[in-house]
Amino acid sequence: MREWEHYEHTADVGIRGYGSTLEEAFEAVALALFDVMVDVRKVEKRECHELEVEGEDLMGLLYSFLEELLVLHDVKGLVFGDFRVKIEKDGTYRLRVVACGEPLDYGKHEPREEVKAITYHDMKVERLPDGRWMAQLVPDI
Repeated sequence: MREWEHYEHTADVGIRGYGSTLEEAFEAVALALFDVMVDVRKVEKRECHELEVEGEDLMGLLYSFLEELLVLHDVKGLVFGDFRVKIEKDGTYRLRVVACGEPLDYGKHEPREEVKAITYHDMKVERLPDGRWMAQLVPDI
């Protein structure tokens, strides 16, 4: 089950995603990222984009994943509200995602904060004692 939240951080907002699998945690933290920018509950799945990124470790993978989503947002003006992630490891980590959303509509999506960049600040990707996965970081707002 995917869950996400924002958490207080000095002068910024942190984003955190939980899931019963690593993939679900990555999906949830991506939802948290876009919910910083818009009300993700109002984003419809009108178009989907497939992306593939790699990372030497899970934090590098998370950084690359969210950075690619942010680039799509900045370049094409898209916001996303649904993600289907698949992660494989064969020496390095590889993530494939289908990200679905639509062009940003200021009247519909209620824009909030502008996320300028993904950072490694307070970044963690870990398995929790209850068996769930958690992914978190503080983006540059």
